[in-house]
Formats: sequence, C-alpha cells, structure tokens
Amino acid sequence: MSNINNGFFLFMFFLLLWCLVHSGTAIDPFSHSHSLETECLIKPPRSNETQGLLLLSRFVEDDSEQEWKIDGNGIIREMAQRIQLHQGNIYSFSAWVKLREGKDKNVGVVFRTENGRLVHGGEVKAKQGCWSLLKGGIVPDVSGFVDILFQSEDREVMISANNVSLKQFSKEEWKLKQDQLIEKIRKTKVIFEVTYQNKTAVKGAVISLKQTKPYFLLGCAMNFRILQSEGYRKWFASRFKITSFTNEMKWYTTEKARGQENYTLADSMLKFAEQNGILVRGHNVLWDDPKMQPSWVKKIKDPEDLMNVTLNRINSVIKRYKGKLTGWDVVNENVHWDYFEKMLGVNASSGFYNLAYKLDPDVTLFVNEYNTIENAKEVTATPIKVKKKMEEILACPGNMNIKGAIGAQGHFSPTQPNLAYMRSALDTLGSLGLPVWLTELDMPKCADQAKYMEDILREAYSHPAVKGIIIFAGPEVSGFDKLTLADKDFNNTETGDVIDKLLKEWQQKSPESQKIFVADIENEEGEVSLLHGHYNVNVSHPLMKNLSTSLSLEVTKEMGQRQVVRVVIN
Repeated sequence: MSNINNGFFLFMFFLLLWCLVHSGTAIDPFSHSHSLETECLIKPPRSNETQGLLLLSRFVEDDSEQEWKIDGNGIIREMAQRIQLHQGNIYSFSAWVKLREGKDKNVGVVFRTENGRLVHGGEVKAKQGCWSLLKGGIVPDVSGFVDILFQSEDREVMISANNVSLKQFSKEEWKLKQDQLIEKIRKTKVIFEVTYQNKTAVKGAVISLKQTKPYFLLGCAMNFRILQSEGYRKWFASRFKITSFTNEMKWYTTEKARGQENYTLADSMLKFAEQNGILVRGHNVLWDDPKMQPSWVKKIKDPEDLMNVTLNRINSVIKRYKGKLTGWDVVNENVHWDYFEKMLGVNASSGFYNLAYKLDPDVTLFVNEYNTIENAKEVTATPIKVKKKMEEILACPGNMNIKGAIGAQGHFSPTQPNLAYMRSALDTLGSLGLPVWLTELDMPKCADQAKYMEDILREAYSHPAVKGIIIFAGPEVSGFDKLTLADKDFNNTETGDVIDKLLKEWQQKSPESQKIFVADIENEEGEVSLLHGHYNVNVSHPLMKNLSTSLSLEVTKEMGQRQVVRVVIN
C-alpha cells in the first residue's frame, strides 16, 4: 500500500456502463461555461457532445446514488475492469461529484499505471448536497492499462459520482478543436459594405488592411544583457511587443543595501522598450519566498521595522513606474510562500495589493504562481488554491475595484505536457472571469522541446481565459540556457523557428497579402476573418486609383461573430 501516503487516500469506482461509441454523456473538454465551472448543481446535467471517442460512461438516470467511503485505513475498492490507453492520444476525463456531508473537500482524479505510478489528472472542490464538475485527463507516455481513481485529502469522506466519462482524442482531433476555438475566440468576421456617396455599391472595390495593434501578445522576457548587445536588441525589437524583466526590477536588485536604491538597469531597459514600442509587465514588487529577500531584509526580526521597509519598497517602485507598465506581480508566489504573512499577519498580501492599487489604480495586479498549470501533482499552488488567493485579495475591504489577473508561470518539465490537465487548470483559473496570462513560460532542453513548446503555446492560445503569454527565453547571448531561441550568430534554433512561426500566425498578414476584393455583383459584400486588434484600412476603386478612402478599425470580441463596416468612397 505504498501508494497511499502523505494524507491522500484513493478509491476506485465501478463502471456501470462500458462502451466504445462516438456519443454519450461526456462533458466537452473545450466547453467554457462559467456556470459549470463555478456553480454547484442540484442535478448533474447530461451532455450531447459527440466529438472524441467515448471510452467509458456512467450516468444514473434516477435519484439512486452509489457512494464510496475513503476511510482511515485508506481502503481501495477494486474496479471491475481497467481501461487501456494508447500513447499518442489525449484522454479527457470528467465527472460530477458531491459529498454526503461536511465541509468542502478537494476531490481529484488519478490514473494508476501498471507499474503503480500515479498520474494526477485534475481536481475540484466538492460540496455537500450538490454536484461539482471535475475535469482533467492524461496524455500517456506509454501504451498500457490504467486504473482510474478518485482522490481526497480527507480520511473520512463519503463521495458520490455521476456522469463519469473518459474520452479519447487523437492529436489531430485535439488540434482541430483548438483551431475551431481560435477562430471563435480570437477572430471576428468583418463584412465590408462599400458604396458611393449616392449609396450605390462599388463593384470590385479593393480593401487593404494593416494591423497596427494586436490584442493578443506573445512576448518574451529580457535581462540586463540586452543593454550590452546590439544584436540582442535588434533581435528582440524585431519580434516582440511585450516583455518583463527577469531580475532587474526585483527588490534584491534595486536595493542591495538598505536605503541605497539603484534603478539604473531597470530604467535603461524600460527606455529601450519604450523606444521600440514594447510594453512592459512589472516583475515584481515583493516576493513571498523567504529566500528571495534582499540579504539585509533577511536579518530584520522586528515586524514594525520590516513593515516600514516594505512599505517604502512598495511606494518607491510603484510610484517610479506609475503609468509605464501593463501590470505588476505585487506579492510573487504568495500561495507557495508566506514570508510576509508570518512576519506581518495573515492579511499582509491583501494589504499590499490595496496599497499598490491606491498608488497606481490603472495597472493590472497579478497573483503569479508556478506549478499551477504545468504540474498536475502540485498540492500547494493548485488552480483551486490560486483562485482562492485571488478571491481573498479582492474580498479585502478597499480591493473590490482592483484590476486583478492571474499569472500562471508555466515552468514545464522536459516531457510530454498533459494538455488535458492544462486545459482543465485554465478552466478553473478562468472561472473568476479575470484575465489569465502565462508569465514565465519555459522548459529545459530536450529532444522534443520545440514540439512540446508548440503544443503548450497552442493550448494556451486556444483558451478564452488566456489574454497573453510571455516566454522566458532569448538568443544565446542572453543567457537563457533552458529556452534558447537563437545561436551566437542569431540564427534560429528549432524552438526559435516555432516561436517565429506562431508570431507570424497570431498577427494579421502584411497589407501586401491582406487584400479583399468586393465581388463584381450588385450589393455583394467583402468578408474576411480578422484577428482582434486595431487596423488601418484603405478602400480604393478598382479602376480609379484616386477614388479611395482610409479609416481606422477596431475589431473586438464584443462585436460578436460578425461585424459590418460601411465605407463610403469619395
């Protein structure tokens, strides 16, 4: 029973119905209903989702329920049959769970392989007397049989489960779903109606578009070495429109000795960014990890003294960069760590966010954590706990109007990413209705790094909650040794090719290739699917080049799936 450790107890459920069909009761892993993610329902709903191969389905039509008990001895109830998984596929799991009694408990799904390894697949906070949706899944690294288990941190809990399903997707099917979502959430169909002043249609009008500001940004971190290398600066400015500094804004860099502030590096890097139209995300004001304090701060034992220097730090850095940044990690990693809470009280983080908000009310304030989307085995900064931390901060008096956001750092291991788990984790983080960013995305070198990074980036881009991505990467000269995008001569690595490909794909085409010809039919409309963002538009007559007009256009998701633009040629 070596698998029952650390206060986690597992049990298996019986399959009441085993089928290999293409329809059933499965929840679509690509559905994004805030109500399903946040509400606790009296009766679990059924789904008519038909995509993906349904490997198991269990649904109780009437009010009869089967419960399982996780007792103090960690008893495992064996399942009638196992499920065979095949390497190369993605498996999406869903179930509705509830507790018979007691306080809310986290309930997760775990896949036990033939060699006894436990692969964690997702979790939900289950409640008494109503049904909560548990979503997740697995991407097996080898083919074989697995046992599916539920997991709870409580030794004595009675759990009911309904609408239990596991769906198989080929990677091609998964990408197809991603592409369909991208069309839906990142683009809008724009219809151009071009007329003369007398309102008659212009036949064959030519419409040229140039995107001036994309809404979704794929950015890259930078460090002080960019100040030392012209090649690094040119490489960076030609690609990215948003960045964060790895260490140069942090307290241990700007105030190495008490009272001796030095913002030279951060100021110089910010100047370079501003000169090249690059937005900057602030990282970070404070860090809740006790090991990541300035050396002189670590020596402070008096809470009042610590409070004074901390308030001075917050005032100093936020006032200095007020109006110049898109966001701030106010108290970095304050779910994993609690240095300031232990020293200054349990509400320290909430108070610091309040002060940051008062100093710069227009900047977005992040809770920024690691292992939240990249590590299904995480027990500290799980999606549920990160969401709870953000809720606690916003619930603090005076914080209700904060522009909050969640940063998922995304330090992935050099293995096949569990995209099914990642999607369910983003579902949980996104259920708050706040922006979610991948803020420090990287992965150690491995043979399939380029492939894995593309998988992760496309998964994030196809999720409606994700509003931007920053990778921790750079050319060889930058010193980013995990995710190196170019060699010493600035020639792309394989992973660098992937990043360039996605930058091109996620930004609208150049005006030379992005032209629409309104058909030579009376009242025919010119239609194009455009990525959300700002555009300069030029509309010209097909024969009389001096007959044209120009306009600015903003394409947003708020416009719906179709946006009509009426243009009059003078």
